[in-house]
Amino acid sequence: MNGLNVKYIFTISMVSAMGGLLFGYDWVVIGGAKPFYEQFFHISKSPFLQGWAMSCALLGCLLGAITSGAFSDRLGRKKLLIFSAFLFTLSAIGTGATSNFNSFIFYRILGGIGIGLASNLSPMYIAEVSPASMRGKFVSLNQLTIVIGILLAQIANWQIAQPVPAGSTDAEILASWNGQMAWRWMFWAETLPAGLFFLLMFFVPESPRWLAKNGNANKVLSILGKIGGEEYAQKEYHSIHKNLAHDEGKVNFKFLKAPGMRKILIIGIVIAAFQQWCGINVIFNYAQEVFAAAGYGVSDTLFNIVVTGSVNLVFTFVAIYTVDKLGRRVLMIIGSAGLAGIYALIGAGYYFHVTGWPLLLLVVLGIACYAMSLAPVTWVVLSEIFPNRIRGAAMSFATASLWIASFLLTYTFPILNSAFGASGTFWLYGLICVVGLLFIYKQLPETKGKSLEEIEVEILE
Repeated sequence: MNGLNVKYIFTISMVSAMGGLLFGYDWVVIGGAKPFYEQFFHISKSPFLQGWAMSCALLGCLLGAITSGAFSDRLGRKKLLIFSAFLFTLSAIGTGATSNFNSFIFYRILGGIGIGLASNLSPMYIAEVSPASMRGKFVSLNQLTIVIGILLAQIANWQIAQPVPAGSTDAEILASWNGQMAWRWMFWAETLPAGLFFLLMFFVPESPRWLAKNGNANKVLSILGKIGGEEYAQKEYHSIHKNLAHDEGKVNFKFLKAPGMRKILIIGIVIAAFQQWCGINVIFNYAQEVFAAAGYGVSDTLFNIVVTGSVNLVFTFVAIYTVDKLGRRVLMIIGSAGLAGIYALIGAGYYFHVTGWPLLLLVVLGIACYAMSLAPVTWVVLSEIFPNRIRGAAMSFATASLWIASFLLTYTFPILNSAFGASGTFWLYGLICVVGLLFIYKQLPETKGKSLEEIEVEILE
């Protein structure tokens, strides 16, 4: 790592990774606001409208993910990240300010588009500016900021909401400060990091690989020089230029249908969907149901949510430390196997009516396992495996797969929980983890320590 300007790489990576922080905050904040805005908009008796309010942002996520690829390949990574920051800011202000349910939905969808853009572009940008030897650590910063955003939302919700006395009626909640203002401030709190993200993105450089693809050699060499010095810049530029020389120039679907590309596109789509279908995110989205089934009351559940968020943060640091040492494939195998075993025990706990701390411990272990493996490493792999020329478009396919899987997970959990009970639902997630483990073991190549160009050559052979 001699000659590398680690401070500079870290700075521009962290600015880009603020998209992840806003992704995490925007995704989770609605859970704390839910008991109060439902009373304000008088939808607490309508399961359809309740579900629509919770899931509408995921449609925005899907739209943002689908469009990000084509627009980022055409306009660059930086401009789209600035636009996502603008959407986060507008969504936070509008969602908190509105008193109309349709406007609430509109602003939530805008925030979802911001999430879809950031979830695709932040890790991609970091991968394209990071040296091969450190890329795993730096791309993992995006997951770290997602986790920080989740924890910040959990803490903000916990601190902003005033205590709700046991037995409070809907009318009493609606008339309280919580029902009138607390849910607004939960959304408004996002405007500070969103505005900061918007301003700071103007000061980071464009992706050197995107610039190289568009013929800006001087800018490429200048940015690479800031990252690693003149010798590093010349070496990296030669590698990028050689790689691009084999391209036909224009992205077309014939290339996506090529045997090697089809294989890697399938790998990206499957592991993106698996990151959601492994099931851990139901603990964040449906914490009240999960912990109620374990015998916890509302107040204990709020505290348990902060505990799970803290564990999520701590074990993300474990992933950052190990991803360039153990490798991506190894960590994903460990995560899949670990979750399968933990879900088997959680399912058994629910089946035999175990309550209290044993189940809380198993849930915390599941989150720890996920945080150090599938959560961050999936984004690392997705940012690495696609060829330079079509990385934006290909990653949008994979990210769209992730958000479709997220929507299906969120939508089906209440149905599965009703049909199979908590035990059967977690056993089903465990089975999915076994299938994911087998797929990763057989199909996913190791990308540790290789340049993006080297990965492309190996993976398309």
